[in-house]
Amino acid sequence: MVAGVTKHMNDDHTADNLLIAKAFGYPSASASRMVGVSVDGGAWAVTDPEGEHELSVAWPGGTISERPEIRREVVALYRVACERLGIEPRPESEPAAQRAHGAGHGHHGAGHHGAGSAHPAGDGAESADQPFSAVIRTSSWGDHSDSEGASFMEDIMRGRGTKQDYVDLSAQHYFMYLALEAAAERVSADPAFAGFHSDALARIPALEADLAHLIGDDWRERIAPVPATAAYAARIDEVAAEGWVAGVIAHHYTRYLGDLSGGQMIAKRVAKQHGLDGAGVAFYDFSELGSPADFKNEYRAALDRLGETLDEAERARMLDEVRAAYAFNTAVFVDLGKAKAAAAA
Repeated sequence: MVAGVTKHMNDDHTADNLLIAKAFGYPSASASRMVGVSVDGGAWAVTDPEGEHELSVAWPGGTISERPEIRREVVALYRVACERLGIEPRPESEPAAQRAHGAGHGHHGAGHHGAGSAHPAGDGAESADQPFSAVIRTSSWGDHSDSEGASFMEDIMRGRGTKQDYVDLSAQHYFMYLALEAAAERVSADPAFAGFHSDALARIPALEADLAHLIGDDWRERIAPVPATAAYAARIDEVAAEGWVAGVIAHHYTRYLGDLSGGQMIAKRVAKQHGLDGAGVAFYDFSELGSPADFKNEYRAALDRLGETLDEAERARMLDEVRAAYAFNTAVFVDLGKAKAAAAA
């Protein structure tokens, strides 16, 4: 199956492969070949003036389970790439269901993000026709892209970051997850939170072990949150103190599913680059959860059930909080980049 998909893309859609490479991190790419397909996304071998690179891009619609879904997700990926690059997509690439609904159901661009901004996921009919988990994914896709594009994180993902960059990132994760796991505990008895958290998700013990390995026994005295991380944690605390379960879930979703999915690629790259094996990258080890695909499917089902209990205003408020979480995440990367530049000056 994989060989057939990659052959079709490389024989008949070479321009689309290059477009995807340019849109997802390699704007100067001169060649791009699709080399892999998984339940989570596609993989490309990209050539640009700096050499050859591996590019992995998650499917816009999330994990897939059936072969017919591959074409749908590749088309969606092509359309996101066109949107990022300001190119009009081919009419035939538009999904039939979307054409049937008519114009006006496009995704928002990667440049639109931030707390408190209005980002409709489409018109009311479209949102009502989609499971809530799909509405969250599509409405926040551009915000994923923004966080991935921050140069500090981009360097780590491309293998250009230093070991200290990774240590600094791990330290920020510690402060984020202190707030997040305290928030989860605070709302754990609320029935609306059922199905979202389990003991196997807890990241603090792994982060403590990683930081002790990476920094030393005195790691607590040697780390501090950057301003954006402090603001991020304060917002999570605020949401939890309000008792707003949907808001806690908005932050829970962006962090845990992000680190469970894209974080796996980071872990592999960092482990290989810096000679880490278990110790130092335990944060990304979710093996106690069992099958990641099964867990993510169950999590999305819980999101769908939650969505059925929320009115339109509350759904919109939660979507804005998801976007706010991605904006905080991007701001953390920016602050880490500033701190790195200041240290080198």
